[in-house]
Amino acid sequence: MEAAAALAGGIALYAAAGGPWLALVPLLLLPDLSILGYAAGPRLGSFTYNAVHNWAVALALVGAGLWLAVPWLTLVGAALVAHVGADRLLGFGLKYPTVFQDTHLRHV
Repeated sequence: MEAAAALAGGIALYAAAGGPWLALVPLLLLPDLSILGYAAGPRLGSFTYNAVHNWAVALALVGAGLWLAVPWLTLVGAALVAHVGADRLLGFGLKYPTVFQDTHLRHV
């Protein structure tokens, strides 16, 4: 339920901030580029993946965007909140430095 609420909340914030709907899909997929770190091995891959796929970064972007009145930063943060929520809803968690499939939620 928590993950579904984050997904819905991120999308709602994106809409409330006036984000263009056509940009939402690419923004939702953009965080998965952090997977490219796995090309250099699981240790760096898990670091880059986890650096992007966490609540702290997402909420910091939203907060900074709102506080500094930078709309695009708010939109990126809202999309990241939604992305992390969607990942958690699907069972994808933060990665361990062993293999990509080992997460804090389960072995995928």
